[in-house]
This record gives sequence, C-alpha cells and structure tokens, in this order.
Amino acid sequence: MRRKCVILDDYQDVALKFGDWNRLRREVDVKTVNHHISNETVLATCIEDAEIVVIMRERTPFLRPLFERLPKLRLLVTTGMRNMSVDLAAATAHGVTVCGTRSAEHPPTELTWALILGLARQIMRESSELRANGPWQNTVGTDLHGRRLGLVGLGRIGTEVARIGQAFGMKVQAWSPNLTQERADAAGVDFIPSRLMLAESSDFLSMHLVLAPQTRGILGDEELRRMPAHAFLINTSRAALVDQRALIEVLEEGRIAGAGLDVFETEPLPSDHPFRRLGNVLATPHIGYVSSDNYRTYFSEAIENITEWLKGTPIRQISP
Repeated sequence: MRRKCVILDDYQDVALKFGDWNRLRREVDVKTVNHHISNETVLATCIEDAEIVVIMRERTPFLRPLFERLPKLRLLVTTGMRNMSVDLAAATAHGVTVCGTRSAEHPPTELTWALILGLARQIMRESSELRANGPWQNTVGTDLHGRRLGLVGLGRIGTEVARIGQAFGMKVQAWSPNLTQERADAAGVDFIPSRLMLAESSDFLSMHLVLAPQTRGILGDEELRRMPAHAFLINTSRAALVDQRALIEVLEEGRIAGAGLDVFETEPLPSDHPFRRLGNVLATPHIGYVSSDNYRTYFSEAIENITEWLKGTPIRQISP
C-alpha cells in the first residue's frame, strides 16, 4: 500500500518545485496544503490518513493533543534541526519519528540588514510617497557609519550580522547570558556586561538568541524604556525574546524611533494587531529563512529523510 505524505503551510505553493519528489513516487503519494490551518480539528481531519507530514519551521504546532488525533502518523519532518513548536516527548510516546534538515545562516542575516537599512533610510515611507506622487523627500535618513550596533546574542547569525556591521563602519557591541570576553574579542566586538547597558548604549539593537525558558522575555519593559529615543529594535529571531506588550507600548508612545520585525507570537499576524498599523514599525511576514537556497535544502533533505525512513534507517533524527 502506498504511503500518504502531506506538506503543510506551503504558502507560496513551491514545495514540489524545490525538491525531486519523483524519487518517492513508487511508494508515496504527496500532496501540499498552501494555506495555514489554525483549527486543530480541521487540521487533524486534513492529515488523518497521512503516515508522513512535512512541516515548515514553526508555522503549525504539533503538540500532544494533535498527536493523539493522528494514530496513523509515523514520520514528522520539520525544516531546520530545532522546532520549539513540536512536542518531542509526545511524538516519541505516540511512535512518531521526528527528523529535521539543515538551515543556512545567511538568509536571516540578510533580512536583518534589509530591516536595518529600511528603518535607517525610511524606505517604506519614501517609497510609498513616491508611488502616490506625494512629496519629494520626506525624511532625513539615519547614518550607519559610526553608530553603535548592539547584538543580543553572538552565535552564528549574530557573528555574521556583526561582521557586516563592521563593514558599514559601525561600532559593534554584544551581550548574551553566556557571552565571554574571549568570544567577543574573537569576533572583534565590544563585550557589554549587562543587557541593560547594551540597551542604553545601542543605536540599533538586534536580537539573535535561541528561544528557551531562560531567554523568553529577556528584553523587557525596563530595557526597552532605557533605549535611546532615536534607537531602533530589530527582531528576526523569535518574538517571545521581547516582552511584546512592553514593545507595543514604547512604539505607541514614540519612546524609541521604531522596530523592524519579522517574527510574531501569533502567525499569521492577526488583522487587527497594532504592528499592522504603527507607522514606526517595518514588519515582514516571517520571511527571514524564506529563500531559494534554504528551500532547496529544506525540501531536498526532507525527501532524503523520507527515503531513509522508508528503508528503516532514519537520518537527522531530533530527540527529546
């Protein structure tokens, strides 16, 4: 009997184009769902016959109640090797193998800089006015050269962001719970001993931490309110790293110049959310990892994962 595979949240309807799914045609029927299904009952009905489900990052959570509704599910493939929205213990308890794929650092790094540049030069406003035949030149841009770029996190992506900031002539500084003077020195970055000091002294403050219980809300009301009035916050990592209520308040009050955001606590972002209307927010729909290179890796390795699982030799397994 042929296995059934469902690829969820294929928003751009491109999953089948970025991998050689014909490799599976003799054993697996593959279908895609190109819209988000937020209702658990509707989702369970959609994939109830699937032995294999492929999910894109954290677009659709797989928690214990959903696993309980899917007795036929045996393989869950997630893009990336870390997915906080999958209950790995529940997967194991229900006999579901979870496998991941590689994910490149350069796409989110590049989007971080798109947001920084967009904010600094007021690209959204200037472009909108030009298209509307409005006033010619409305704003005075913020220079990057000589400004302080603060990084909350100096891992692989944070280090790449730092390198580009240095190329722009920025003074780069960083803090994280585990950052040492030695690691900062190796990256040519100033080590700042506290996140409050980092917030106070940065013209651009960018988030680059992994979301974990100890990092949730690590940038809170006090840090946000101590940022300079001319400063910008950029978050292409995870929304929950920043206290969202406090962020909305400082943006509404104009206490900071603006924010560049690619990640949100609820995705897709609700239609009435303040981030959709605030003029000092440059927001993108979680596209930091959405690039042709990453998609080729995601779907080609998803196919490899399925192929090896069918042989009884699963690869890239993610354990609780």
